[in-house]
Amino acid sequence: MVVLAVLSLLVALVAVAFAVLALRRTASGPRTAPVDALPEDVHGLRQEVAALRAETRDALRHLAVVRYDAFGDMGGHLSWSLALVDDGGNGVVLTSIHGRSDSRTYAKTVAGWTCEQQLSPEEEEAIGAARP
Repeated sequence: MVVLAVLSLLVALVAVAFAVLALRRTASGPRTAPVDALPEDVHGLRQEVAALRAETRDALRHLAVVRYDAFGDMGGHLSWSLALVDDGGNGVVLTSIHGRSDSRTYAKTVAGWTCEQQLSPEEEEAIGAARP
């Protein structure tokens, strides 16, 4: 029985050795072609991707919502602040304050991740959370 176990261990070690050799051969195999050798359609696709990235820089694609209780006697986190900004931190922060008898909504312009108007802590938190 011991002989069989030793024999199977030797076979497993030989198999591992062959696997390591095969991996080394594939790792040292042919390298990828230089960028100049790429087909013409790949260059066109790269140009299209670059154009799409340039177009989306101004898109309001970063957003964050902070929900909270604006008043101590109210529950349910019905008030909220929403930041909508682009890659440069330009956009808007919207806030809705929910009270017992009414709700109010505010919009403040954000430029370069800052605002000229005073921001509430929740609005600052929403802008910070929207920042990539």
